[in-house]
Amino acid sequence: MIAGAATCSQLLHTRLLSGSFASSSGSAREAGDSFVSLNNLADNPGARKKAKRVGRGIGSGVGKTSGRGHKGQKARTGRNPKLGFEGGQTPLKKRAPKRGFHNPHEVTWDPVNLADLQEALDRKKLNANELITMKTLRDAGIASKKIEFGVKLLAKGAVRLRTPVNIQVSQVSAAAREAVEKAGGTVTTVYYNRLGIRALLKPESFAKKGRLLPRPARPPAKLLPRYDSLGCLPPDALPLESAVATAQP
Repeated sequence: MIAGAATCSQLLHTRLLSGSFASSSGSAREAGDSFVSLNNLADNPGARKKAKRVGRGIGSGVGKTSGRGHKGQKARTGRNPKLGFEGGQTPLKKRAPKRGFHNPHEVTWDPVNLADLQEALDRKKLNANELITMKTLRDAGIASKKIEFGVKLLAKGAVRLRTPVNIQVSQVSAAAREAVEKAGGTVTTVYYNRLGIRALLKPESFAKKGRLLPRPARPPAKLLPRYDSLGCLPPDALPLESAVATAQP
């Protein structure tokens, strides 16, 4: 046992002198550096930049006035003016001449073409045997989902219209009316104010709030010749004179 222990101690001493342990541990360390582990996770060089510490003495280069100089607008807090500010003089956006104007009373109709109407009839999205209203057109995907003032029927694709329909819209062009009547249908222009349009398109919203549907609104006197009837809720085709008499208290 003593001889064996002496032999082991001699072998260990020989390896330490020869540096075999040091070379093997160094190769293991180099091999370990090529693997990602928790002790060598780090950002890429230059990924993080230390924040500039200002006002920490003149030796730093940005001490005392913190690099802003003495007084003036740019030395104050909140020194960044709004976009377009030119120091108090009249800015360019006010000096430049303006053209045109904004009409606050502008009315924009949602267009519906006869070609789209016939295509919806062919695809069974619309029933020609029922009265077609602006809500029907909206639900069929022909008119916009956000009808603000009403729908105007246009004559694009009039040669394709072959199905007689009874339709109610806010406005209609002369060519579109002629094409619908030639196919055996009728077009009625009805008047809805903006509240009536909302009640026509979404009557369920009034029911949820416990409100009744509004009564038919009468158009201004100068617009009266443009409409055949008042927009009733639910929709009802009445002559204009009858509708006005019904709406009166």
